[in-house]
Formats: sequence, C-alpha cells, structure tokens
Amino acid sequence: MNGPPPDTGFEQICFGLNRATDERSLVLFLRLFCRDELLNALPPRLADEELSGLVDYLTGILHRHLTEKEYHELFLGDYDHHH
Repeated sequence: MNGPPPDTGFEQICFGLNRATDERSLVLFLRLFCRDELLNALPPRLADEELSGLVDYLTGILHRHLTEKEYHELFLGDYDHHH
C-alpha cells in the first residue's frame, strides 16, 4: 500500500472512562471491525464454533434491543416489511 494509511480513528477508542466515551468507542471499534479487508481475512480463520457463536451473540443482541420494525429497517434495510 502506497501513501499514508487511511485515518481510521482508532486512536480515539477508549473504554472504561464513562458511558458516552464507551458508546463512541464502540461505534469506532465496530467500524474498524467491519472494514472489508478484515471481513475478508477473519471469517476463514474462525473455528466453526466461533463463527456460529458470534452470529448467535450478535443476533441475540439485535433481537433483544430492536423492535421487529427496527430490525427490518436498521439491520436488513427492508423498509417495506409489513408485520
């Protein structure tokens, strides 16, 4: 890769100071986690149990904290979902 690395904001990640900082840090952390380069490299390296456990954990969080409408709109991008 030529030139300076992209500004990822990782230096702003800090957990444990207060709730607001933790929330901002989580957003930055997840943005880094969702970078295409990492998403292409990591899943093939996960054990079957890690892969299914991660999916189960994240799906559980979504279902616990989002309404069905929010799940379809915010996660799936399905704005035409009818309950």
